[in-house]
Amino acid sequence: MHKEIERKFLVKNDDWRGKAKPVLFRQGYIARTVDRTARIRAANGKGYVTIKIKVGPISRHEFEYEIPLQDANALLDSLAPEEIIEKHRYTFTECGHVWEIDEFLGANAGLVVAEVELNSEEEQINLPSWAGEEVSKISKYFNSCLSQSPYGTWKK
Repeated sequence: MHKEIERKFLVKNDDWRGKAKPVLFRQGYIARTVDRTARIRAANGKGYVTIKIKVGPISRHEFEYEIPLQDANALLDSLAPEEIIEKHRYTFTECGHVWEIDEFLGANAGLVVAEVELNSEEEQINLPSWAGEEVSKISKYFNSCLSQSPYGTWKK
């Protein structure tokens, strides 16, 4: 088990582009409640099953296991197409931390979110120039919620 402590920010400009190559992620949720999710993911030629359980405002216990890619794809294919999230992920180090920027595709196109993992909920970070509004505690930005209520359907 791993304890994931993560902050999320909207990305406000393109200053991050060119720092990493994209990896295509395809993922969906086979179970979700207010405080826990079970996710299937295919990325970079591998499959994963991940269970996350909320234990704090921005903390979750994370159980992630590699599974055969064929199994991951079969589980994803069993979901409704509109429940699948596709995104390009860019991973790089900036301001002393590893950042992951997710550029969403399909029904979530136009949404770009940056995530940074921390060692504690109180850890201070310096924000890069491209990091905008923090959305760590706003559930509509959670991937599990985006699979049910895509960004493209929001009234802006």
